Amino acid sequence: MPQISPLVAGDPTQLGSFRLTGRIGEGGQGIVFLGVDQHGERAAVKLLHVKFTGDKSARSRFARELKAAKRVASFCTARVMEADLDGDTPYIASEYIDGRALREIVETDGPLTGTVLDRLAIGTATALTAIHHASIIHRDLKPDNVLIAADGPRVVDFGIARIIDSTGTITSRAIGTPAYMAPEQIAGEEIGPFTDVFAWGATIAFAATGVAVFEGNSIATVLNRILTHEVDVGMMPEPLRGVVRGALSKSAADRPSADQILLRLLGQPETVGASTALLTRGVQVAGDDTTPFSRVSVPAPGTASAVTGFPAVSGRTGAQDPPGHAAAGAVQGHDSSGTGAYGTPGGTGTYGPAQGTGAHGTQGSTGAQGLPAHGGTGAQGVGVPTREAGGGQAPAPSRKRGRAKWWVAFAAALAVVATIAAMTVVKGWPLNALGPDPGSTEDPLPPSYASVAEKVAATGKIVIGVKADLPGVGLRRGDAFEGFDVDVARRVAEGLGARDVEFVAVSPATRVRALAEGSVDLVVATYSIVDDPEVAFAGPYYLAHRDVLVHRGPIDSLGDLKGKKICAVNSPSVGAVQDKVKVHPVPAGNYAECMNMLLDGTVDAVPGDDLILAGFAGRENVRFRLLGAGLSDERYGVGLRKGDARTCKAISGVLADLYRKGVVKELLAKHFGNVEFEPETKVPAMEACE
Repeated sequence: MPQISPLVAGDPTQLGSFRLTGRIGEGGQGIVFLGVDQHGERAAVKLLHVKFTGDKSARSRFARELKAAKRVASFCTARVMEADLDGDTPYIASEYIDGRALREIVETDGPLTGTVLDRLAIGTATALTAIHHASIIHRDLKPDNVLIAADGPRVVDFGIARIIDSTGTITSRAIGTPAYMAPEQIAGEEIGPFTDVFAWGATIAFAATGVAVFEGNSIATVLNRILTHEVDVGMMPEPLRGVVRGALSKSAADRPSADQILLRLLGQPETVGASTALLTRGVQVAGDDTTPFSRVSVPAPGTASAVTGFPAVSGRTGAQDPPGHAAAGAVQGHDSSGTGAYGTPGGTGTYGPAQGTGAHGTQGSTGAQGLPAHGGTGAQGVGVPTREAGGGQAPAPSRKRGRAKWWVAFAAALAVVATIAAMTVVKGWPLNALGPDPGSTEDPLPPSYASVAEKVAATGKIVIGVKADLPGVGLRRGDAFEGFDVDVARRVAEGLGARDVEFVAVSPATRVRALAEGSVDLVVATYSIVDDPEVAFAGPYYLAHRDVLVHRGPIDSLGDLKGKKICAVNSPSVGAVQDKVKVHPVPAGNYAECMNMLLDGTVDAVPGDDLILAGFAGRENVRFRLLGAGLSDERYGVGLRKGDARTCKAISGVLADLYRKGVVKELLAKHFGNVEFEPETKVPAMEACE
């Protein structure tokens, strides 16, 4: 774990909303502090050195690249939490990753094998796919920039130091560490996502062998090995062996994309790109060290594949199969007819879809968890990515590079090395860092969609976050979701013009982050409309009330509950009942426990939101009723990003129309019809869209 040193005289004690408690590291560009906010959440807070705060060019690029960083959905990366680039003390705070660097782990404990290696490969491939989906190239993926945290591997260090270096005003720092650079970087040719793929292959090979596979005692040796040395990957199991071999191809055109790597490792067909659901699954698999790991089966040698150099996956496997297919695996926690990530053809897999999502953002400057490397700042400094011209999914160059061309490139590289060696004497530059052209410029990033409505109009696709654990409301069965909220969400998507609707499980703890990072476009998940600085709301799609669920019988009003036992689940509804009548609360962990208590007579009533109570009661054979107490109103809205007024207005119009046409009334009867329940069926007053 990183060593946190105390603050020294002159260090700030507060930056933004973070109280600074120690130093993670310091380098040529800035100091990285450990910060804690009012909620106790920790952050790595990078403060730009005072000597650079007056550099307008550096500030401008800092701001531009921060914007780029926020494009990356943080699947196995780290989110940007807060930033101030305009004040006297420019800083960026990112999620603090409490983990060890991959290099440190391998050098201390030896090479990785088996499940640990598989999870590393899947986690880093997931991160790389998310980065490339945002039209970003990492350009410095290496073992120092992979941190192994309790929840799996994280890719950090998106290169603020590199960006500032390109202005020519800060100590030189590598665009790519030599031993993990791709051949095209050496040759000075076009780079792209395929360049990161080569670095990924070298990183996984290091983890599996314990040595840098292109290492040498001089830059010339390193460059020569990159251009000519074929890495032995025989110690790896399939499919990892074939994936890494393809990633380390000397020709960029022969390498798989990050999407194809992830799909292959998760046993999915490689004819389509990786979806948000698959990225979510990658996060779950990489972070789950408690469930036995089951590799996908390896097809017979010579079987053709969509990816050059890879065998095809036989049968239908994993997330894209509907329940019931023989090739689909079992979903964790569900029956074997479900679909899992690691189902083998005709067999049963292990991992079902993940419910959690990461948050977008980036982290790290250089080195491992605050250990300076080559004059840079420690990895917990917040970094941002540089863009890839042409988009993250741009294909690799189609031209084949011949052996003769590589020797020409090698000769040119040697001339570069000689120049760098000479400059080390004059400038004191580090010999193992290849710096960028100080005069280089980069084109603007491709624009993102201004609204969800614009995205749907352009692509026909939408991703909606829903609950996965509320019967009747939002429940996942296998890979499918069902319930009132889900049906409402489908109709909202149709009203916006979406042809392809994807559902992702969210919870109260993850829904704000999922919207902020862009892993979901909307949230329809019993989300009460509140004044929130990060989330806007359309609707409401339902006006819920805090109520009380009882057996059909003698209890007809709140007054009849006097002296009775109520299930005291963690809900404000419990206090609302206690404010009205003297009752005896019986603690419970969740509504499922409450229902069991109500069924066996341990309690007489269960308080909660009427829709949620009706959902749990509706799956029982015993008839229940809601008192209609109306203790308070809860306006369930459709959550979306702040400022998306266009989509907000469109959704509110769709919802009002669903009420006017009686669709909402039909859906309520469909999901809660066997509970004595009088839901709201009038058109609710819609939230103002700003």
